Amino acid sequence: MENIADLDPLIDSIGDAKYVLLGEASHGTHEYYVWRAIITQRLIKEKGFSFVGVEGDWPDCYRLNRYAKGYLDSGKDIYSVMNEFKRWPTWMWANWETAAFIDWIKVYNEDFPANKRIGFYGLDVYSFRESMNSIIQYLEKNDPKALAVAKTAMKCFEPYDRDEGQTYARASSYVPELCEKEILHLLTEIIKNIPNYNHDPENVMSTEQNAFVASNAEKYYRAMIKRGSASWNIRDEHMVSTIERLMKFHGKEAKTIVWEHNTHIGDARATEMASEGMVNVGQLLREQYLSEGVVAVGFGSYKGSVVAGREWGDSIRKIKVPDAVVGSWEHAFHLAGNGKNKLLLMNEIKDEKCLSSYIRHRAIGVVYNPEQERFGNYVPTILPQRYDAFIFLDETSALHPIHIQPDGNEIPETYPFGI
Repeated sequence: MENIADLDPLIDSIGDAKYVLLGEASHGTHEYYVWRAIITQRLIKEKGFSFVGVEGDWPDCYRLNRYAKGYLDSGKDIYSVMNEFKRWPTWMWANWETAAFIDWIKVYNEDFPANKRIGFYGLDVYSFRESMNSIIQYLEKNDPKALAVAKTAMKCFEPYDRDEGQTYARASSYVPELCEKEILHLLTEIIKNIPNYNHDPENVMSTEQNAFVASNAEKYYRAMIKRGSASWNIRDEHMVSTIERLMKFHGKEAKTIVWEHNTHIGDARATEMASEGMVNVGQLLREQYLSEGVVAVGFGSYKGSVVAGREWGDSIRKIKVPDAVVGSWEHAFHLAGNGKNKLLLMNEIKDEKCLSSYIRHRAIGVVYNPEQERFGNYVPTILPQRYDAFIFLDETSALHPIHIQPDGNEIPETYPFGI
């Protein structure tokens, strides 16, 4: 697989599916972002898809959505909008690959009325503080009564508002319902008053979504302190419910493309995650919407480089990715293809008994230490059951973050990467 035409079999196999899930084996690989963008462009142009949902924070991605749709006062250029991404790891979406894609959507949208423009949304649950601030800003102009409820909820959280919810999680182990009542009151108040917020339908939807983020983030923080699968499941269930709300907002004919890590979009039942009681986006969507068409496309590579941190909150680093370990899917594809990229459609091989055992499959997160890779970066996987298609790229390169200092605002020479 080397050019856009090589994607034809994948586009054909997607058919009339309403849910297309595009993965990645890391959060910092140039080729994963570019190929996802190219596939997404084709699906938008050829199949009429409505919006993209990504593994990102709602408030940050909503600004990109407003910019891409050409709303007034939505930003003078893509760099200024991207520069508003503040929460680590900023590079996941504040990168030149995503910037090129958002600029492409913006140009594409110019030929369509407002209600037909392609959207870009964050599905994740982490943005409690940012979502609460967005709610308060909206309610200051639209609902003084609900504003008082929001400020009460925010005040409850203030003593714990410093470390991504960890202080709140520890405190909730002593007082289990710490701020739950205040957050649920806020969510109830906003849902009750939604019919009165009608001057900008998308901002109304966004305010409601921010309330759901706050509510589920509070649940997530409380679950963090416990061992087991609870916090993971709360997060992925939140992402699925967000997709469902977006599908409803975009109407009966809506179709969505989801960009997330393989660990979210590949069916958890085909990995050892299932034995630990974990579910994920790919599994939940397959279980609930298979009749409407759910296609999961995984990505992987044999070697290269990646953007990541050595620990949480670390400076952005370009890190070498070593050759995949012997006995992994990536190693097998490298040997079988003589170093060439390839596209595999699983419907042709999913019943092969020789492929029905668990084989290691590489997964790199935002924290990555390659010298420890063989101990924690491989997920035992039955590949033909986890994905409907798989794109193998033999050698990949690092993403191009916007926030790298001191020259992060310098556009890469190859920008916009063929998009």
